[in-house]
Amino acid sequence: MCGIAGLLSAAGEREEALAARVGAMTAALAHRGPDGQDVWLQPEAGLALGHRRLAIIDLSDAGRQPMVSEDGRWVLTYNGEIYNHRVLRGELEAEGARFRGNCDAEVLLEACAHWGVRRTAERLNGIFAFALWDRRERRLFLVRDQLGVKPLYWSLRDGLLLFGSELKALRADPAFDPTLDRAALAAYLRFAYVPAPHTAYAAARKLPAGHILSLAPGEAPRLECYWDALAIAEAGQRQPQNLSRREAVDRLEVLLRDAVSGQTMADVPLGAFLSGGIDSSTVVALMQAATGRPARTFTIGFAEAGFDEAPHARAVARHLGSEHSELYVGAEEALAVVPELPRIYDEPFADPSQIPTFLVSAMTRQSVTVALSGDGGDELFAGYNRHLWGLRIGRWPPALRQTAASALDRVPNALWQHAGGQAGERARKLSRALGAPDLAAFYRRTVSQWDEPGALILGSGVEAASLLDASDLAARFPDPLAYLQVLDLTTYLPDDVLTKVDRASMAVGLETRVPLLDPRVVEFAWALGPRFKLRGGRGKWLLRQVLSRHLPDRLIDRPKQGFSVPIGAWLRGPLRDWAEALLDERRLRDEGLLDPLPVRRLWSDHLAGRVEGQYPLWTVLMLQAWREAWG
Repeated sequence: MCGIAGLLSAAGEREEALAARVGAMTAALAHRGPDGQDVWLQPEAGLALGHRRLAIIDLSDAGRQPMVSEDGRWVLTYNGEIYNHRVLRGELEAEGARFRGNCDAEVLLEACAHWGVRRTAERLNGIFAFALWDRRERRLFLVRDQLGVKPLYWSLRDGLLLFGSELKALRADPAFDPTLDRAALAAYLRFAYVPAPHTAYAAARKLPAGHILSLAPGEAPRLECYWDALAIAEAGQRQPQNLSRREAVDRLEVLLRDAVSGQTMADVPLGAFLSGGIDSSTVVALMQAATGRPARTFTIGFAEAGFDEAPHARAVARHLGSEHSELYVGAEEALAVVPELPRIYDEPFADPSQIPTFLVSAMTRQSVTVALSGDGGDELFAGYNRHLWGLRIGRWPPALRQTAASALDRVPNALWQHAGGQAGERARKLSRALGAPDLAAFYRRTVSQWDEPGALILGSGVEAASLLDASDLAARFPDPLAYLQVLDLTTYLPDDVLTKVDRASMAVGLETRVPLLDPRVVEFAWALGPRFKLRGGRGKWLLRQVLSRHLPDRLIDRPKQGFSVPIGAWLRGPLRDWAEALLDERRLRDEGLLDPLPVRRLWSDHLAGRVEGQYPLWTVLMLQAWREAWG
């Protein structure tokens, strides 16, 4: 993986000034590419491309970027990995293309030169974000991968386009406007992330997954979708595959074996995250089958009950025979990460599992440069509790739902605390969801941290729109499970899960790969009916069947735990002073962004143990810490 940045100025720029600007933007991404920095300039066109390199394939200078095509017309700066680059290279060579090295970046560049940008993007199997400059037509293309694994931000104002792998690259340019987008921040307080295409800044946008942005000086930008997750999911639902159970299991295992095998290519040490859950265990089992040798696996553990997955991971590693490493971290090591979070996630981001994700990434980076993860299994094969509960609750009469909600609300918070783990938070969300009038409201309530975030942000009153606001989505996905899954695939997955993993891993120069999100696996999963996903009151049935060929049932059949930390207890203990300073009533009033009253009320109730308010409070704390760090 790498970091990319650049700018295109309609007014043109002197070479020295252009080099300084793109140099500062690229330097802001040094953590993403510790192996070198280069820039490429075309001053008369006002164009500058920058690149920070993390060398993974072809460690020689032949892999350095920005890279110019053989015909001299195209210039590329690219972040990611193209897993089918050898196949594409063979086809290009048959068409007369010549290559100087063996890296996937050169294959990507020559493919665009021979086939065009869109046709190339449609054929790529990988994780990527890249900028491509056409020197002849003076047109810039920005392209992001199908599922949004790799990030790409852009800003266009007064004829100046800025782009980069992270917002800090855009912030490094003096022309960037850091005015906050209050509606986007309201949406952040709901979801704990800023939903695409919005960012915390009014002047910046995320390039949506599966899209191409093209721009030439003097023209309006053109946004084009080359891979539409909604359309693929809809097509799979309309024409599901007629497979037997055995056929479905066989087909999925073949696809996963091929995906994992393709993602084990690297010229540097490679390993995998292992939690002991269904997804990561499947990846590790197939990884060992692909390489024919023990995989190097990594996990972290916590002493707190309900948050420690290390014993499960250890048992799976022992059975598979992986070369396993584990690290137990206490509250002190975990809390030391908190002050770094605004730097790592350079817009507000409040999924508390960001802390253990960073810790396991830092641990893993000490031994390997590339790690495979199991992300994507829950979204594709229905692994979240809301998938199961959404279907169950939909069958209950309103009176029963209300009775169940009231019963949950009457349970004293002290009992939930005694239950440990995340029981209280899950009960709170379930209680709110039980009163939802329809499936759309159910989903919104299960993923919301604050119910009325628009009122919490002063001067806003509204929140930025997201896919949840699409009026036609329920009609396009009449099956309840498909509706819930497609929302997860296109919102929660790219904006929370993949953002979390990318920033945490790249903060320490670790490349992560996600074989379960191979586009072929995604398309296959959407062509399956609900019976292959939910069965016997549990999700991920088909994935479990694949794993059962490699692990005994005793290592598979355990409750879903999740990957988090005891934020609630920490806010009442070692993080209390830090949080109190950020939530100080006078400070909130003086800053003029947040209404202090609901924030202080929830903080008081949480400290007193009347409620478990850690997750909505964490969104406010991460927003406040981010503002403190970035001004």
